Amino acid sequence: MTSKLLRSFLALAVLPLICLTTISAWAQTAAATPPAGSASSPAANSPAPAPSATVATGSGTKLGTINIEQAVVGSNEGQRDFEALRKKLEPKQNELKQQNDELEALQKQYQTQNDKLNEDARAALVKQIDSKKKAFDRAVQDAQEDAQNQQKEIFQRILQKMAPVIIKHAQEGGYAMIVDTSNPWPQSPILWYGEGGDITRAVVDLYNAQSGVPAPTAAGTAPKPVAPKPTAPKPAAPPSK
Repeated sequence: MTSKLLRSFLALAVLPLICLTTISAWAQTAAATPPAGSASSPAANSPAPAPSATVATGSGTKLGTINIEQAVVGSNEGQRDFEALRKKLEPKQNELKQQNDELEALQKQYQTQNDKLNEDARAALVKQIDSKKKAFDRAVQDAQEDAQNQQKEIFQRILQKMAPVIIKHAQEGGYAMIVDTSNPWPQSPILWYGEGGDITRAVVDLYNAQSGVPAPTAAGTAPKPVAPKPTAPKPAAPPSK
Protein backbone atom coordinates (compact mmCIF):
# COMPACT_ATOMS: atom_id res chain seq x y z
CA MET A 1 0.00 0.00 0.00
CA THR A 2 2.83 2.39 0.83
CA SER A 3 4.39 1.89 -2.60
CA LYS A 4 1.13 3.07 -4.17
CA LEU A 5 1.33 6.16 -1.98
CA LEU A 6 4.77 6.99 -3.30
CA ARG A 7 3.60 6.66 -6.90
CA SER A 8 0.72 9.01 -6.09
CA PHE A 9 3.09 11.47 -4.47
CA LEU A 10 5.27 11.59 -7.59
CA ALA A 11 2.29 12.31 -9.86
CA LEU A 12 1.73 16.03 -9.54
CA ALA A 13 -1.81 16.81 -8.53
CA VAL A 14 -3.20 20.07 -9.71
CA LEU A 15 -5.87 20.80 -7.15
CA PRO A 16 -9.13 22.51 -8.03
CA LEU A 17 -7.85 26.08 -7.82
CA ILE A 18 -10.28 27.67 -10.20
CA CYS A 19 -10.07 31.27 -9.09
CA LEU A 20 -13.13 32.89 -10.61
CA THR A 21 -12.45 36.16 -8.84
CA THR A 22 -9.10 36.40 -10.61
CA ILE A 23 -10.68 36.20 -14.05
CA SER A 24 -13.66 38.27 -13.00
CA ALA A 25 -11.41 41.04 -11.70
CA TRP A 26 -9.72 41.32 -15.08
CA ALA A 27 -13.06 41.32 -16.87
CA GLN A 28 -14.60 43.96 -14.62
CA THR A 29 -11.52 46.18 -14.86
CA ALA A 30 -11.42 45.86 -18.64
CA ALA A 31 -15.12 46.62 -18.93
CA ALA A 32 -14.92 49.60 -16.57
CA THR A 33 -11.88 51.21 -18.20
CA PRO A 34 -12.76 53.53 -21.13
CA PRO A 35 -10.47 53.65 -24.16
CA ALA A 36 -7.36 55.77 -23.77
CA GLY A 37 -7.88 59.40 -24.74
CA SER A 38 -11.63 59.42 -24.13
CA ALA A 39 -13.23 62.11 -21.99
CA SER A 40 -14.04 59.63 -19.25
CA SER A 41 -10.60 58.02 -19.29
CA PRO A 42 -9.07 58.15 -15.76
CA ALA A 43 -5.74 59.79 -15.17
CA ALA A 44 -2.70 57.60 -15.45
CA ASN A 45 -1.97 57.89 -11.75
CA SER A 46 -5.55 57.26 -10.66
CA PRO A 47 -6.18 54.01 -8.78
CA ALA A 48 -7.85 51.22 -10.74
CA PRO A 49 -11.47 50.53 -9.84
CA ALA A 50 -11.96 47.88 -7.21
CA PRO A 51 -12.77 44.57 -8.91
CA SER A 52 -16.19 43.12 -8.30
CA ALA A 53 -16.53 39.62 -6.89
CA THR A 54 -19.37 38.96 -9.34
CA VAL A 55 -18.51 36.67 -12.24
CA ALA A 56 -18.32 38.88 -15.32
CA THR A 57 -20.46 38.34 -18.40
CA GLY A 58 -19.96 39.78 -21.85
CA SER A 59 -22.28 41.57 -24.21
CA GLY A 60 -22.23 38.78 -26.80
CA THR A 61 -24.75 36.02 -27.23
CA LYS A 62 -22.68 32.82 -27.25
CA LEU A 63 -22.00 30.50 -24.32
CA GLY A 64 -18.52 29.01 -24.16
CA THR A 65 -16.61 26.59 -21.96
CA ILE A 66 -13.01 26.27 -20.86
CA ASN A 67 -11.17 23.69 -18.80
CA ILE A 68 -8.99 25.95 -16.67
CA GLU A 69 -6.91 23.09 -15.29
CA GLN A 70 -6.08 21.75 -18.74
CA ALA A 71 -5.38 25.25 -20.02
CA VAL A 72 -2.89 26.07 -17.24
CA VAL A 73 -1.19 22.68 -17.04
CA GLY A 74 -1.28 22.13 -20.80
CA SER A 75 0.35 25.45 -21.67
CA ASN A 76 4.04 25.42 -22.55
CA GLU A 77 4.80 27.32 -19.38
CA GLY A 78 2.72 24.94 -17.29
CA GLN A 79 4.37 21.86 -18.75
CA ARG A 80 7.81 23.39 -18.19
CA ASP A 81 7.20 24.48 -14.61
CA PHE A 82 5.36 21.38 -13.43
CA GLU A 83 8.02 19.14 -14.96
CA ALA A 84 10.69 21.18 -13.15
CA LEU A 85 8.76 20.73 -9.91
CA ARG A 86 8.48 16.98 -10.50
CA LYS A 87 12.26 16.76 -10.83
CA LYS A 88 12.72 18.95 -7.78
CA LEU A 89 10.59 16.56 -5.71
CA GLU A 90 12.45 13.43 -6.82
CA PRO A 91 14.99 13.49 -3.93
CA LYS A 92 12.15 13.64 -1.41
CA GLN A 93 10.40 10.79 -3.19
CA ASN A 94 13.57 8.70 -3.00
CA GLU A 95 13.91 9.53 0.69
CA LEU A 96 10.34 8.44 1.36
CA LYS A 97 10.87 5.26 -0.63
CA GLN A 98 13.85 4.39 1.53
CA GLN A 99 11.81 4.94 4.70
CA ASN A 100 9.03 2.84 3.22
CA ASP A 101 11.39 -0.01 2.36
CA GLU A 102 12.83 -0.01 5.88
CA LEU A 103 9.37 -0.11 7.40
CA GLU A 104 8.18 -2.95 5.17
CA ALA A 105 11.35 -4.93 5.95
CA LEU A 106 10.68 -4.64 9.68
CA GLN A 107 7.05 -5.67 9.19
CA LYS A 108 8.14 -8.70 7.18
CA GLN A 109 10.68 -9.56 9.89
CA TYR A 110 7.93 -9.47 12.50
CA GLN A 111 5.63 -11.66 10.43
CA THR A 112 8.28 -14.30 9.81
CA GLN A 113 10.01 -14.28 13.21
CA ASN A 114 7.19 -13.46 15.60
CA ASP A 115 6.81 -16.96 17.00
CA LYS A 116 10.58 -17.32 17.40
CA LEU A 117 11.18 -14.14 19.39
CA ASN A 118 11.12 -13.89 23.15
CA GLU A 119 8.86 -11.34 24.80
CA ASP A 120 11.51 -8.62 25.11
CA ALA A 121 12.71 -8.96 21.51
CA ARG A 122 9.15 -9.00 20.23
CA ALA A 123 8.26 -5.86 22.21
CA ALA A 124 11.39 -4.07 20.97
CA LEU A 125 10.58 -4.91 17.35
CA VAL A 126 6.97 -3.77 17.71
CA LYS A 127 8.17 -0.50 19.25
CA GLN A 128 10.65 0.03 16.41
CA ILE A 129 7.96 -0.60 13.78
CA ASP A 130 5.57 1.80 15.49
CA SER A 131 8.22 4.51 15.74
CA LYS A 132 9.23 4.22 12.08
CA LYS A 133 5.61 4.19 10.94
CA LYS A 134 4.86 7.41 12.83
CA ALA A 135 7.96 9.06 11.40
CA PHE A 136 7.05 7.90 7.89
CA ASP A 137 3.47 9.14 8.20
CA ARG A 138 4.68 12.57 9.34
CA ALA A 139 7.24 12.75 6.53
CA VAL A 140 4.63 11.85 3.90
CA GLN A 141 2.16 14.42 5.23
CA ASP A 142 4.81 17.16 5.27
CA ALA A 143 5.95 16.23 1.76
CA GLN A 144 2.38 16.28 0.44
CA GLU A 145 1.67 19.69 1.93
CA ASP A 146 4.91 21.12 0.57
CA ALA A 147 4.28 19.70 -2.91
CA GLN A 148 0.69 20.93 -2.98
CA ASN A 149 1.73 24.42 -1.88
CA GLN A 150 4.29 24.61 -4.67
CA GLN A 151 1.77 23.29 -7.19
CA LYS A 152 -0.73 25.94 -6.09
CA GLU A 153 1.87 28.67 -6.49
CA ILE A 154 2.67 27.60 -10.04
CA PHE A 155 -0.99 27.21 -10.97
CA GLN A 156 -2.03 30.56 -9.52
CA ARG A 157 0.92 32.40 -11.09
CA ILE A 158 0.09 31.14 -14.58
CA LEU A 159 -3.64 31.69 -14.13
CA GLN A 160 -3.02 35.32 -13.15
CA LYS A 161 -1.33 35.87 -16.51
CA MET A 162 -3.77 33.73 -18.48
CA ALA A 163 -6.91 35.45 -17.14
CA PRO A 164 -6.73 38.53 -19.42
CA VAL A 165 -6.11 36.26 -22.42
CA ILE A 166 -9.31 34.37 -21.64
CA ILE A 167 -11.31 37.55 -21.22
CA LYS A 168 -9.95 39.15 -24.40
CA HIS A 169 -10.66 36.03 -26.46
CA ALA A 170 -14.20 35.80 -25.03
CA GLN A 171 -14.92 39.46 -25.76
CA GLU A 172 -13.61 39.29 -29.31
CA GLY A 173 -15.46 36.04 -29.93
CA GLY A 174 -18.85 37.45 -28.96
CA TYR A 175 -19.33 35.31 -25.87
CA ALA A 176 -21.86 36.27 -23.21
CA MET A 177 -20.45 33.82 -20.69
CA ILE A 178 -17.58 31.36 -20.26
CA VAL A 179 -18.01 28.52 -17.77
CA ASP A 180 -15.28 26.33 -16.34
CA THR A 181 -15.51 22.57 -16.94
CA SER A 182 -12.48 21.47 -14.90
CA ASN A 183 -14.61 19.50 -12.44
CA PRO A 184 -17.20 16.96 -13.62
CA TRP A 185 -20.76 16.89 -12.38
CA PRO A 186 -21.78 16.66 -9.53
CA GLN A 187 -18.65 18.43 -8.28
CA SER A 188 -19.73 21.31 -10.52
CA PRO A 189 -23.21 22.43 -11.60
CA ILE A 190 -22.47 21.72 -15.28
CA LEU A 191 -24.31 18.53 -16.20
CA TRP A 192 -23.45 18.38 -19.90
CA TYR A 193 -21.71 20.47 -22.54
CA GLY A 194 -20.63 20.04 -26.14
CA GLU A 195 -17.14 20.54 -27.46
CA GLY A 196 -18.23 23.04 -30.09
CA GLY A 197 -18.07 25.98 -27.70
CA ASP A 198 -14.89 24.97 -25.89
CA ILE A 199 -12.14 27.61 -26.08
CA THR A 200 -9.46 25.76 -24.09
CA ARG A 201 -7.21 25.00 -27.06
CA ALA A 202 -7.58 28.48 -28.50
CA VAL A 203 -6.67 30.09 -25.18
CA VAL A 204 -3.65 27.81 -24.75
CA ASP A 205 -2.40 28.69 -28.24
CA LEU A 206 -2.87 32.42 -27.60
CA TYR A 207 -1.16 32.20 -24.22
CA ASN A 208 1.76 30.21 -25.61
CA ALA A 209 2.30 32.85 -28.27
CA GLN A 210 2.16 35.62 -25.69
CA SER A 211 4.41 33.92 -23.12
CA GLY A 212 7.12 33.06 -25.62
CA VAL A 213 7.83 29.80 -23.79
CA PRO A 214 8.75 27.12 -26.34
CA ALA A 215 6.92 23.83 -26.51
CA PRO A 216 8.50 21.00 -24.50
CA THR A 217 10.66 18.51 -26.34
CA ALA A 218 9.12 15.26 -27.53
CA ALA A 219 10.99 13.40 -24.79
CA GLY A 220 9.34 15.50 -22.09
CA THR A 221 6.27 14.17 -20.39
CA ALA A 222 3.53 16.62 -19.58
CA PRO A 223 2.09 16.26 -16.07
CA LYS A 224 -1.43 14.98 -15.69
CA PRO A 225 -3.95 17.80 -15.15
CA VAL A 226 -5.61 16.04 -12.26
CA ALA A 227 -4.40 13.24 -10.03
CA PRO A 228 -6.05 11.64 -7.00
CA LYS A 229 -5.07 13.22 -3.73
CA PRO A 230 -2.73 10.81 -1.89
CA THR A 231 -3.94 9.42 1.41
CA ALA A 232 -1.90 8.61 4.45
CA PRO A 233 -0.39 5.12 4.35
CA LYS A 234 -1.74 2.45 6.64
CA PRO A 235 0.80 -0.39 6.92
CA ALA A 236 -0.49 -3.56 8.48
CA ALA A 237 -0.18 -3.27 12.25
CA PRO A 238 1.64 -6.09 14.09
CA PRO A 239 -0.75 -8.54 15.74
CA SER A 240 -1.26 -8.17 19.44
CA LYS A 241 0.73 -10.35 21.72
